[in-house]
Amino acid sequence: MKWTALLLALTTSAALFAQDDSAVRTKVIALEKAWNQAYKLGDTKALSTLLDDSLVLIEDDGSLKTKKEFLASVKATSANEEQVAPESLTVHVHGQTAIAVGVFAAKGTKAGKPYIRRERFVDTWILKNGNWVCVATNATPILH
Repeated sequence: MKWTALLLALTTSAALFAQDDSAVRTKVIALEKAWNQAYKLGDTKALSTLLDDSLVLIEDDGSLKTKKEFLASVKATSANEEQVAPESLTVHVHGQTAIAVGVFAAKGTKAGKPYIRRERFVDTWILKNGNWVCVATNATPILH
């Protein structure tokens, strides 16, 4: 009898965790899309709410940027983003941490020249003070 109750409790707990993971995945996917939209529009205020103050951002060339430096670069860009969207996106949940992995596509013009770029990215989100924020991000250009 005790084992049956324990098994039932464990099964119920596993189902609740699966539901929680699903809700977190849905939330992080929505946040990723909000990030893309804010970036496309140059909305640094919206980006600021999505990114933790201690953000670690690794640029394509391997250099590091802080949140402040990243937001300043968004303001100063001469690019006109026509399309910014994930082509693929998977979220892995580990308690109060979520890892978003996918391919990001951007299309636009910079200095009057059209461009299309694709990058594979990894974003690390944590639940902090009741809100999900990105604490680390890295994107690598897809050259083939």
